[in-house]
Amino acid sequence: MTKEAKTKMAAAIEHFKAELKNIRTGRANPGLLDSVMVEVYGTNMKLRDIANITVPEARQLLISPFDGNNASAIGKSIEKANLGFQPIVDGNAVRINIPAMDESVRKDMVKLCKKRGEEAKVSIRNIRRDANDQARKQKASGDIAEDQLNRIEKEIQELTNKFCEEADKLCAAKEKEVCEI
Repeated sequence: MTKEAKTKMAAAIEHFKAELKNIRTGRANPGLLDSVMVEVYGTNMKLRDIANITVPEARQLLISPFDGNNASAIGKSIEKANLGFQPIVDGNAVRINIPAMDESVRKDMVKLCKKRGEEAKVSIRNIRRDANDQARKQKASGDIAEDQLNRIEKEIQELTNKFCEEADKLCAAKEKEVCEI
């Protein structure tokens, strides 16, 4: 039961890490384009599956499609994704200059980071509640004794504390990164 809760809590943290990658900072990061889907060859594909994304400069992304003919489709898809970037189609490549963030945008990104962190902690607490409910049901049916129930609840609470602290650390690190100029 505690192993299952630990696995679910770890998955919640991984999901939180993935969400943090999409929060913009002052510098270029290929993860900013993870959500971009491009219509090529009659189907929608993830941008990272059809192109290399590199960071030639601190505030610039360079997208090199595997098939140079897809550059204009990639540019249009980035515009449609509404990420606040203006792609520049440069022959068989696409460049994106990441604009500097002003103070209000930084504050909004910090708020978003805190919101995502709180959502991750709520998810972890829900996993704790479900695991404790499951343990109480087993005790009620006579499968485990009272002392086993207390031990399980204690272990689950320790896991909850550990994963909530990890979420706080990840959030603080991202906030620091966002506030750097």
